[in-house]
Amino acid sequence: MKVIIAEKPSVAQAVASVVGARQRKEGYLMGGGYAVTWAFGHLVGLAMPESYGLSGFRREHLPILPQEFRLVPRQVREGKAYKDDPGVVRQLGVIRELFDRCESIIVATDAGREGELIFRYVYNYLGCTKPFARLWISSLTNKAIREGLQNLREGSLYDSLYLSAKARSEADWLVGINSSQALSLAAGQGVFSLGRVQTPTLAMICSRYRENRQFEPRTYFRIKLSAAKDGIVFSALSQNRFDDLDTATAKFREIKDGGTLAVTSVEHREAVQEPPLLYDLTALQKEANSKLDFSADKTLTLAQSLYEKKVLSYPRTGSCYISEDVFDEIPSRIMLLRQYPRFTATASVLPDAPLNRRPVDDAKVTDHHALLITENLPEGLSQDEQAIYEMVAARLLEAFLPCCVKEMTEVTLSAGGEIFTIKGVVVKSAGWRAVRGEPEEEVEETMLPELQTGEILPLLASETVEKQTKPKPLHTESSLLSAMEHCGREIGDEQLRAGIREVGIGTPATRAAVIETLFARDYIRRDKKNLVPTEKGLAVYDTVKDKKIADVEMTAAWENTLAKIETGEADALSFRRNIEVYTAQIVTELLAATLDVAPSGEQCTCPKCRKSRILFFDKVAKCADVDCSFTLFRNKGGKILTDGQIIELATKGRTPLVKGFKSREGKSFDAALVLNPDFTIGYSFPDRKPQEKKSGRKK
Repeated sequence: MKVIIAEKPSVAQAVASVVGARQRKEGYLMGGGYAVTWAFGHLVGLAMPESYGLSGFRREHLPILPQEFRLVPRQVREGKAYKDDPGVVRQLGVIRELFDRCESIIVATDAGREGELIFRYVYNYLGCTKPFARLWISSLTNKAIREGLQNLREGSLYDSLYLSAKARSEADWLVGINSSQALSLAAGQGVFSLGRVQTPTLAMICSRYRENRQFEPRTYFRIKLSAAKDGIVFSALSQNRFDDLDTATAKFREIKDGGTLAVTSVEHREAVQEPPLLYDLTALQKEANSKLDFSADKTLTLAQSLYEKKVLSYPRTGSCYISEDVFDEIPSRIMLLRQYPRFTATASVLPDAPLNRRPVDDAKVTDHHALLITENLPEGLSQDEQAIYEMVAARLLEAFLPCCVKEMTEVTLSAGGEIFTIKGVVVKSAGWRAVRGEPEEEVEETMLPELQTGEILPLLASETVEKQTKPKPLHTESSLLSAMEHCGREIGDEQLRAGIREVGIGTPATRAAVIETLFARDYIRRDKKNLVPTEKGLAVYDTVKDKKIADVEMTAAWENTLAKIETGEADALSFRRNIEVYTAQIVTELLAATLDVAPSGEQCTCPKCRKSRILFFDKVAKCADVDCSFTLFRNKGGKILTDGQIIELATKGRTPLVKGFKSREGKSFDAALVLNPDFTIGYSFPDRKPQEKKSGRKK
């Protein structure tokens, strides 16, 4: 028997239907000499510090640098502790039994970095030594699965991919765990999250926000004039910008008094605009954000759903190109779109002309080719799924259509000694621009009359126009994805920039998750399409902006090294050592930092140990010394205690009268709060003794 392991049940079902495994068992499908089982994403991951005997946030523990990382089943929170997820443990038991019984394993997790890591972590955690081969496919159609099974690849061919994925996973653990604990300890209040990619991304958002908000607009003036010929009215702006209104007004009067303008030059040229490349994941996310207002995470989720519905190729791709063998399939995909009403007309024309070969380049195809539709027509898609499918289908047609040809006219005019310019555009052949059936701003036609050099035309009108300089706009998800993708272009060091070229931070598969993490940590929020930092996010940024943890160049360099590990050009062990040195450096920097993000700004000493201060969290207040058990829960009698009330309890032992508590029976009552001798909170009623926080109340 051979075992096939997929990344999730839906993919396992697709593979099982091809190999004839139709007998349903607990946690797998059986038949045709195969057992097809599945993971639920990451069943196994890196253990938290508690597994190494390092509980709580302590300065003396940092930096935490495990000699060997431990693998544990996925954890779930149960009360105050994390425990193994029972469902995950059960499925791991199924996989263990199948691995023990089988002759060999076929790896059918997603054909990429994370998919490889998901399998290898399970394989290593279970201590399995059975031989395995790789099913490496770019879509889940029956045809692709059958062809993939006929061309299985040796599992060892993907050792470098695994080492890169493992190095990235461990680096994220080292940097994330250590930097988050260090900053939380430095803050002395709350828990703060930092990360290898997360923090430089936050820095991009915050630095743009600060630049935008601190920008001081400068007013300037330009002169606008209008003229006409052959019934066509046109307008032009002065090249010169005037810093003050008096100068602009004087020039305006001179031009108006002259009453004419002269055509000093007319230049015609033909502009050929190449079709766009096919989508990789980031390009799709950027356009879906700009045109559909979809978040990067939503676009990835929709694309993954379309992949599992067998109508879209593997979505987590970083390539905008296809190989020669895939190009052979493009005519049939175009023919398929003749049956899709929106694209019937365009798809009917395309096969009659030579296809544009710009997206065809074997050397630029990475693990997976660009996003494509498959040979299956979609059925029963949601409105949002349909929108993403149609974007990919439209881009496929655009990419292989001829160029868009435009006639560009640039005219220079003179009036009153000032130079004016105007540009005209006439589309001669729409080419790929015809696919979307919607106007594109940059190709809107601007008609100009036939003008000749030396012509003199009367002025129809003229005016002084007031304008202001504008700051760089706030980041949207689309512009942030571009910044993450191409941050290497912004690096000042020429040698480093040449070394990493187009390398960004994060990967196409992880950038959406990084952005979502910033939302989850309450570091950023959405303001319409803009990404705006919260006070908490700005406080973290101000603390780390000049430190290594926020260094985009450093993060981009790490990404470059990880890419080289994947191709065998760099050593994973050396990378690990460098990350450990980097981690130690950022811990030292952060422990010495000051983070001012306390809700109340007040501090008080713990009443139990009488040496450490109290830390204030959303649900509790507790002693900063992890060996001291002093903890007060904010929720008391249906009311959430304020920082001030907790401080009064800690310093004075009681609060003034508080109104609006609720009894277990739902009755409202008023009482003062007191700190009991055992450091629990009790009630003190007017003219009555304090009431203990116990089930047996004193009467």
